[in-house]
Amino acid sequence: LVRMQFLQLLSRKPRKLEMLFQIPFCQKQFPYKSLATSACIYSKKKKENGYEQVDQEKYKNLVYSVTSYKTSAQTPETIFEEDNLLYGPPDKHRPPVKAETKTCKNWVPLINPNKRIPPVSSDSTLPRKIALQKSKMPSVTRILQQTLSPQQVFYLERWKQKMIAELGKDGFEEYTKNLFLQGELFHSALESIFLSEEMATKEKSEDDVVSGYLASVEHVLAHVSEVKALESGVHHESLQYLGLVDCVAKYRGRLCVIDWKTSEKPKPFLKNTFDNPIQVAAYIGAINHDANYDFQVDCGLIVVAYKNGSPAHPHFMDPDLCSHYWNKWLLRLEEYMDRN
Repeated sequence: LVRMQFLQLLSRKPRKLEMLFQIPFCQKQFPYKSLATSACIYSKKKKENGYEQVDQEKYKNLVYSVTSYKTSAQTPETIFEEDNLLYGPPDKHRPPVKAETKTCKNWVPLINPNKRIPPVSSDSTLPRKIALQKSKMPSVTRILQQTLSPQQVFYLERWKQKMIAELGKDGFEEYTKNLFLQGELFHSALESIFLSEEMATKEKSEDDVVSGYLASVEHVLAHVSEVKALESGVHHESLQYLGLVDCVAKYRGRLCVIDWKTSEKPKPFLKNTFDNPIQVAAYIGAINHDANYDFQVDCGLIVVAYKNGSPAHPHFMDPDLCSHYWNKWLLRLEEYMDRN
């Protein structure tokens, strides 16, 4: 404001410029006490302000509350209060709603409560090897294959097309045949190990195809004992399905259904074995409800062996985990029965 007055005087009295810089004149013309926020006497007539027509007493409290609140420091509490007034109370975090868990219509327990276990007999130490009878009952493998999820079907088909692109159709067929052959030879070699150490030594020295797999599972075999069944057929009497169990034996002192698998890729976690845990649970349930077996099983073991001889990955399934996958199996079985 002082600067504006100074310039106005300068424009009106250009000849007395030197007088303006004299201290007495400045003190006389611009006394400190005369400074104010009102309009300068040299300015034009002030324009009318519409806000001056407003009844200030009427809105005084409102203006005060707004200005005082805005100038105060905000805290988390005041922010929440303001949001609460504007948007209502905040919703608490809620976990995403999961799809409704399916329950089996015809639930059957994994452990057979009606099965009587005879006292242990030492008459024969040979493991059971019951032939799989031809029947109209579906197999565990068939049921699982025909109830794959759309995602599983997609990934399997994509893998198949990728392999055909690399090997050709004939090459892919040869590749799958070799995989099955290696699996069969591996299972035969394991059977020889459990039945006769001499046969196992001969098998290991003569067959280079399975030598890597046998070296891979060597550390697992050290903890396997009391073999009760080998490549033996099982069937569930009430649920009407059947299967072929690789092995039933004790692993680290726990009786298990053991499933031997071969793989070209590492599978260090149980989730990497896809539907194998469901398959093992189905075999456990079948054994427990099969009159041909005078024992019951509540644990499982999936052993993934590697051709290059690297240590196999053993995946132990305790009773709780077996019960979990048993429920999944019952749903897959029910789905299969509904379709057929």
